[in-house]
Amino acid sequence: MASAATLLIVGTPAVVASAGPTDTDRARPGRTEWAGSWAAAVTRGNTVGLTNTGLNDQSIRMTVHTSVGGDRLRVRLTNLYGEQAVKVGHATIARPNTATGDDRSDIDPATLRELTFGGATSATINRGAELLSDPLDLPVDEQEDLLVTLHFPVLTGPVTFHGQSRATTFIGATDLTTAAGGAGFTIKPNCCWMFLSGIDVERRLSPGAVVVYGDSIADGNGSTVNANKRWPDLLAARLADARPEVRTPGVLNMSLAGNRLNHEGPEPGAGGFPGYNELGPNALARLNEDVFAQTGARTLITHLGINDIWMNGDSAESIIASLRQLNQQAKERGLTSLVGTITPYEGNGGPGVWTPEKDATRQAVNTWLRGPGGQEFDGVLDFDAVLRDPAQPSRLLPAYDSGDHIHPNDTGNQAMADAVPLRLLGL
Repeated sequence: MASAATLLIVGTPAVVASAGPTDTDRARPGRTEWAGSWAAAVTRGNTVGLTNTGLNDQSIRMTVHTSVGGDRLRVRLTNLYGEQAVKVGHATIARPNTATGDDRSDIDPATLRELTFGGATSATINRGAELLSDPLDLPVDEQEDLLVTLHFPVLTGPVTFHGQSRATTFIGATDLTTAAGGAGFTIKPNCCWMFLSGIDVERRLSPGAVVVYGDSIADGNGSTVNANKRWPDLLAARLADARPEVRTPGVLNMSLAGNRLNHEGPEPGAGGFPGYNELGPNALARLNEDVFAQTGARTLITHLGINDIWMNGDSAESIIASLRQLNQQAKERGLTSLVGTITPYEGNGGPGVWTPEKDATRQAVNTWLRGPGGQEFDGVLDFDAVLRDPAQPSRLLPAYDSGDHIHPNDTGNQAMADAVPLRLLGL
């Protein structure tokens, strides 16, 4: 079904300001640079619960999945939305111990490394700031799981976090950063990354990174937990498999479940949806932090708009205006800018969530993208054509439906990943 996608390639992709090495660069033996391998968009803690109260003499162990590898790594921590400075007492990184079965909190002790910050094993993340670790000599492979463990010795206050990790997180009392086993981690939510925003790797002549800028469809809702079956993950795997003899770009998934082009996370929506902080600011407001600041960003894939339609009943004109503005700002920064059509969702939610009028808005946006509007972008990825049921185009194909009629399952995510022409990503 992936072959059903219609890709509209319009014009020549924008010239990227730092798209590749110069002849002088190539002449430098051993030249390396930092590239983003994994990253997550973050938001402020919610108004109730653990993300509001924060961590207090507790450790949190989080699993991330790299997209590209390198000889060294560095970790990015963030307190962007915190209300106070946050003390990091101890931080480590390791590979998982796959010999211990399904307990994903276990680490391989032989790979355990301490993270340092300016040579110190503890540090403070200022309010609203980011903290970058010292480079660490730990070779990283493509498509590899890593476990980052952070200890917060005093109360953090509201956390800065990513709410839909689709990976189990482990929280326990006291400093567990060097604990090989997971017995001390008594809280195990399938939810979130806290204070962790990225992992960069040092590579030779890196081609940069592809930034996926979406909502819950790219964030992995509907995909299997702890399986890395979000379509950006599968795109990264496809890149690595397609051209193993060359350096491929990293894939950074900066999507937020529930994110909207024109509305704030706490703003309520149709069907009694209350809104939450973790849905994030409007997409234009988070460009500087979530796209332009990413290490080695070269290409932007935008797939947004469905939440503006079902939650708020926005017009096609308002959605198009924001997509155009996102595209203009991306090109101003020298990024290649791709955009995806809005996928179907009939059958999702209660009364008022899907209506024929809202579907007409979706179709109007897609018609614009497939027509003259697409001329403004460097390429249009027709995800609607990939996922829709030909017999009922306002619905997902049953084989791709996770069951809620809006989010694709693992097979649907694979179809989306397969629909991205690699030549648009510089391969």
